[in-house]
Amino acid sequence: MAATLPFCPYELNQPRDERPHLEWAGRLPILVTGVAGVVGFNLFHYLQLKYPGQVIGIRPRVNWRLTGEGIVGLDPEDRQQLRELFRQYPFRSILNCGGSCALKSCELDPAMAQRVNVSSVESLLEVADEMRPSGAPPTRLVHLSIDLVYSGEGPGGYRESDPTDPVTVYGQTMVQAEQLLQAGRPDAAVLRISLPMGLSFNGHAGAIDWIQSRFAKGFPATLYYDEFRTPTYVECLNEVLETMLAGEWGGLYHAGGPTRLSLYQIAQIVNLVGGYDPDLLLGCPRLEAGPMPPRAGDVTMDSGKLLQLLGRPVFRPWPEDPRLIPTDPQWHYRRAELPPGSPAQIARCLYRIPREPTFPS
Repeated sequence: MAATLPFCPYELNQPRDERPHLEWAGRLPILVTGVAGVVGFNLFHYLQLKYPGQVIGIRPRVNWRLTGEGIVGLDPEDRQQLRELFRQYPFRSILNCGGSCALKSCELDPAMAQRVNVSSVESLLEVADEMRPSGAPPTRLVHLSIDLVYSGEGPGGYRESDPTDPVTVYGQTMVQAEQLLQAGRPDAAVLRISLPMGLSFNGHAGAIDWIQSRFAKGFPATLYYDEFRTPTYVECLNEVLETMLAGEWGGLYHAGGPTRLSLYQIAQIVNLVGGYDPDLLLGCPRLEAGPMPPRAGDVTMDSGKLLQLLGRPVFRPWPEDPRLIPTDPQWHYRRAELPPGSPAQIARCLYRIPREPTFPS
């Protein structure tokens, strides 16, 4: 049985730009890996709406609850399975959203992290090249990496030229995957993302999902005052990734949003907008959280290179409403200025770009 979703992903991902960029560029059919993750899940549905019958998504076989038209259970590090899929579908482009971002699991099982985050990329490169028809151009490849390739011990605002220094096994394996691509496929585009704000298929894989699930059950959630990210609406990422798939650009790009927020501030926003008990939110410095898993600091990114490439501001602020930016640690207790929050408000303005004012003025 497929997972029950709190609201319809098709509504979330309704394309605003109906132009068939991938069709014009000859980039169909497309393979999307990692559809169990937030970005892959949302982008898969977004592309399916625009290119019906031309989009195949793969998810790890263990995620058997995630089913649907065009979704295949396959571990991308399994080269034989991957070859069979390529024989069935002559993919002209690949968006690699796969990998394990579970920090603690990667620390406890580095072999798993290596297999899922690095070996899977090796498999994609090998099979895509092996299965390419004679004389055909290379399959277009866009790969997603992460801001956690940095330690965040500096002031943030990282640029692509800054050296990587990850503090986690997850970050280390993501750096290895980047290096594989840069060496073997310099024409591929590698985009480092931050926290993608959107729905996950199981209701707890995304940042909003996990925080909201704790509050909804009456459980406390502890977030860090000093881990800073640059979150983005997945709707913005959908459009950027489609553009990158249709283009010819290679190299490394940062794809973070314009707003710098700590994990604690993000939880404050979810708490207030969802109308949850403010006492359920706890905060602490990351060093007090213990050594497992290690936590990065300020890993905010400067995405100016990508914005210059695309020639427009592609990322809307998350959250869109400036009234929802916390100003101090007690901000989420002060609710008199806004109507009561609710889970429906989270769906309207945090999971998606608001189509109407967040709260009536």
